[in-house]
Amino acid sequence: MDKIVTIYCKNTKSYHDFQAGSSLLEIYRKLQVKLPFQVVAALVNNKVESLNFLVFKPKDISFIDLSTSSGMRVYVRTLSMVMAKAVNNLYPNAILHIEHPVSKGYYGNVTQDGKVIAVDLEAIKERMRETIEEDLPIMREERQTPEVIEMFRQRGQFDKVRLLGTLGVPYARYFRMGHFIDYYSSALLPSTGQVSIFDVEPYQDGFLLRVPNRDNPVKLEDFVDQPVMFNVFKEFIAWNSLMGMRNIGDLNHAGKKNLTYTLINVAEALHEKKVSQIADMIAQRKETARFVFIAGPSSSGKTTFCKRLGVQLAVAGIHPISISLDNYFVSRDQTPKDENGDYDYEALAALDLELFNDHLRRLLKGEEVEIPTYNFDDGKRYYKGDKIKLKPENVLLMEGIHALNPDLTTAIPDENKFKIYVSALTTIALDDHNWISTTDNRLIRRIVRDYRFRNYSARETISRWPSVRKGEDKWIFPYQENADVMFNSALIFELAVLKKHVEPILAEVPQNCDEYTEAHRLIKFMRYFTPIRDREIPPTSLLREFLGGSSFRY
Repeated sequence: MDKIVTIYCKNTKSYHDFQAGSSLLEIYRKLQVKLPFQVVAALVNNKVESLNFLVFKPKDISFIDLSTSSGMRVYVRTLSMVMAKAVNNLYPNAILHIEHPVSKGYYGNVTQDGKVIAVDLEAIKERMRETIEEDLPIMREERQTPEVIEMFRQRGQFDKVRLLGTLGVPYARYFRMGHFIDYYSSALLPSTGQVSIFDVEPYQDGFLLRVPNRDNPVKLEDFVDQPVMFNVFKEFIAWNSLMGMRNIGDLNHAGKKNLTYTLINVAEALHEKKVSQIADMIAQRKETARFVFIAGPSSSGKTTFCKRLGVQLAVAGIHPISISLDNYFVSRDQTPKDENGDYDYEALAALDLELFNDHLRRLLKGEEVEIPTYNFDDGKRYYKGDKIKLKPENVLLMEGIHALNPDLTTAIPDENKFKIYVSALTTIALDDHNWISTTDNRLIRRIVRDYRFRNYSARETISRWPSVRKGEDKWIFPYQENADVMFNSALIFELAVLKKHVEPILAEVPQNCDEYTEAHRLIKFMRYFTPIRDREIPPTSLLREFLGGSSFRY
């Protein structure tokens, strides 16, 4: 007699009986679950699983579509493998690199003998379409790790060889599409025919892999050219290559050879050099650029950057004065509200723009102004005699989410502004086809900081993260290309350092809550890193803002 298992489908909010060994795809089709967009995977006991996953025990199941972050990751990974297969078919001796996100897509290139080569993108797209039309099954397979390593070695995929060789696991999983195999960190779609929306276009010296829009995944993301950000990525990736650190396998090998001390010192020196260069740029424009505006997303390290910039400005003979844009909040009864009826302090209209611009005008004329203080307890503005005046040796430093928004400072000519964008632009990959998300880098930083200094659990931080991201998408990211300069706050070694701090925090997230999905994904991700002890991190490091032990006062 066939064994029956009972599952609870969160989409239908009901229990259902199925034969043991039924796949999620079979269950989905049987239940006829209706979601707004294409269903690409499911949460099984709050873990993301492929639709090929077989159910043998009672489970809670929630099918997810392309509008979710988890669902979009599944789709992009599958699209990447389809592209990898196409390039392998057309250029068997070349290496495909799918790299960092930029311009609402993923930049990549194809190299041979270490050099970027020109490829026929139309031919690649046509081969991808042929693979999609064939609707090839995508199978996840598992073998002993040495055997899997040898399979990739024979195919010349040495990025996988290097990564898998550092994981220390007896068995390794990989994916098969016909005769082509590749490695991905998590679930893919069950077959190639379920990929439909994509494009590949020339971009810079490579290509841009375009993907569905997050909010409306029936169409492509709009192209938004980001040349400034692209150049920052390109510079740091070139530096990584010079250091022999293109992927996590390289980083892990460096750790095993006790080379991390040198790597840390060189990476920290690069940070200091960049901060010094920015200070020199401000010094060269100090006669006109009296106001320095600094913006960046959450956990980008803006606070430490500002302090290190202040030190370098002092070296250049400039004495910065810092103020917070929070001082210019309007009274609470005038604060706009969001769609939930809560006060929206992130909205530009939450600031008294008239007063702020008036103060900037007066400061530019050499006048003295009194800076207000906003009391969050009663929602009122107070004046406490905090007066400032810009002398010839001064510049005014202002940090906030709207700092690069031109609507913040409409009364001030552009020549009087120096604009800086700070973000953790992660420039190292798991391997040639699996890029590390800059958002994940920032989230891990924030989880550690919130736990250590704000008494927030990982569950609380993860639950707030979608709202944080929404605010960034609206108020920060659209203006990042307005910056005069971008500072990349990511450190190539930092995730290996954060590993031992974040793993026990993530382990506290209960499995029966929604936040466990993200916690489990991050725990799996952190397992790729060989830990680096934080005692080697200098007290002036930007990473100390999240770990503690900084020589700066916050």
